[in-house]
Amino acid sequence: MNDRRAPSPHDTTADAGQGNVADSMSAQTRLVHVGRHPRQQHGMVNTPVYRASTVLYPNLAAYLNHDQEFEYGRRGTPSSRAVEDVITSLENGAGTRLTPSGLSAISCALMSVVGAGDELLVSDSIYEPTRIFCNGYLARMGVTTRYYDPGIGAGIAELLTPATRAVMMESPGSLTFEIQDLPAIADALRGRDISILIDNTWATPLFYRPLELGADIVVHAGTKMFVGHSDAMFGTITANRSHWDRVKTTHGDMGLCAGADDCFLAARGLRTLAIRMKEFNTRALDMARWLEEQAPVRRVLHPGLASHPGHAIFKRDFSGGGCTFSFALPKGPEEAIHALFDGMELFGIGVSWGGYESLIILPQFTNNRTVTSLPEDEQLVRLHIGLEEPDDLKADLKKGLERYRTFLD
Repeated sequence: MNDRRAPSPHDTTADAGQGNVADSMSAQTRLVHVGRHPRQQHGMVNTPVYRASTVLYPNLAAYLNHDQEFEYGRRGTPSSRAVEDVITSLENGAGTRLTPSGLSAISCALMSVVGAGDELLVSDSIYEPTRIFCNGYLARMGVTTRYYDPGIGAGIAELLTPATRAVMMESPGSLTFEIQDLPAIADALRGRDISILIDNTWATPLFYRPLELGADIVVHAGTKMFVGHSDAMFGTITANRSHWDRVKTTHGDMGLCAGADDCFLAARGLRTLAIRMKEFNTRALDMARWLEEQAPVRRVLHPGLASHPGHAIFKRDFSGGGCTFSFALPKGPEEAIHALFDGMELFGIGVSWGGYESLIILPQFTNNRTVTSLPEDEQLVRLHIGLEEPDDLKADLKKGLERYRTFLD
C-alpha cells in the first residue's frame, strides 16, 4: 500500500467552492470543511459510507507497485480518510489512524513505543482500562509499569531509570480530574529517548493541544466527544513526525480498523464538535459553580474552578473544558447513594459521556490507585452535563442531594 502521511491542512481541500483550507482557518472552520470532497462524490456534501474489503487495481503494474491511494479496506477508505484528515489538522500532527474503540487506540499507541524489558510510567489517575491493559497484557509481554502522582510535574525526572521508554498520561484524570503539567514533564524528559503519550478525550484539540506542549502521541476515545451522539464505538491515534511511522506500522501489524459506518458517524459528529464543545464548556462549568454552593457537597472537582488544585495550569494550557466533572459528598450509608441515584429523572445511570444526554455514575476505586489516595470519608459522584435545559438539570440534582441528606441527619 502507498501508506502516505495523512494530509495536513496544506494539502486538504473541502471541494465545496471554498478553496483550500489553510493554516489561517480557525479550528471551527476546519471541522466543517477538512476531509470533505464533494466534487469527488458527485456533489454530495458528506463523504459516503465506503463498506469495502476488496479494492480493484486498473492494471498489474499498479498492483505490483502499490500505486494507488487505497488498496484494501482494512488499510483505509475514503470514509476513514475523511476523519483522519480532520483529526490530524486539529491536533497539528503528522498523521492519524482510527481504531474500533478508545481502549484499542490506547493499546496500539502504547505498543508502538514499548517492548520487552522496557519500563512505562503511567499517571495514577489514568482511565482504569488503561491500567488493566498495562498490568495485564503489557506485564505478560515483559513491560514494567510504574504509576506516578499526576501532580508530579518536573519531579518525574526523579522516577526515571535507564529502562524508562514512555510516559502515559491523561489530563484531566477521567474520575478525579487532576491536571498534569505537560510542559514541565516534557522539559524534564528532553534529550532522552522517552515518548510522551496523552489521552486528550476530555478537552479535545479545540481546547487543548498536547503535541504543541511536548507530547508525541495523542489518543482519543472518539466514542465520546467526536461521535457525540452515544451511538458508535471509535478511537483515534495522532502522532508527531518522529513517532508517526511507529504508530502507522503498529496499527497495520495489529490489523486494526474502524468500521465504515462508525467512520461516517464520527465524521458527522465532528462537523458540530465546536458548537457542542462550546455548550459543554459553559454548561458544565456553570453546573460545577452551582454545586459548590449546594449542601451537602464538600468539594467539586472541575479544573475550571478557582478552587481546583490544578486551576493555574488549566488556565495556562487549556482554552476550555469538557462536559464531565466530579463532586464529593460526605460519606453516608449505602441507602443514601442509592436514594440519590435511583430517584434521578434526567440523569441516566451509565458509563461513557459526550452525548446529548446527561449521565451520572458512581466512581469505583478498588484497584485503580497505587501512589495516591482519596479521603475515606467522602463519596465521589461523576456527572456528564448534556444538552438539556440547565435549570431542569439543577432541579433534578437538587432533589437528589436532598434525598441523600436525609440519610445524614
